[in-house]
Amino acid sequence: MRSQLTGRQGEAATADYLRKKGYKVIEANYATRFGEIDLIAKKHKTVVFVEVKTRKNRRFANAFEAVNAKKQAKIRACAEQWLAENDPGGQLCARFDVVEVYINDPAKPPFYLNHIENAFASEGYADERRPAF
Repeated sequence: MRSQLTGRQGEAATADYLRKKGYKVIEANYATRFGEIDLIAKKHKTVVFVEVKTRKNRRFANAFEAVNAKKQAKIRACAEQWLAENDPGGQLCARFDVVEVYINDPAKPPFYLNHIENAFASEGYADERRPAF
């Protein structure tokens, strides 16, 4: 339960951060049979699928390291589902971002966020200007 609360705090902080950067957060905790995407945001014609990794500190590893190939595949599958439901004409471009949120970082309270844009590519495309699927 405690880690879920920490995760939700990180997602809320990330959503606020993205809004301040000009993104429109259009969905949170989008779940399919393949898995879940923490946040889905849009800026211009790019839909951004955001994986949020929240940690108390960097003592053991950077948070983004938890987004391994298996996790990326699950996120891609969820993104394909979302795009099929919400962009059947294929007008949007897609990008996959990871946001690391560190709570209790004494250097930058209360949260330190590291936004990694285009953290991993969709199958076959690394360029956000091209349709992902």
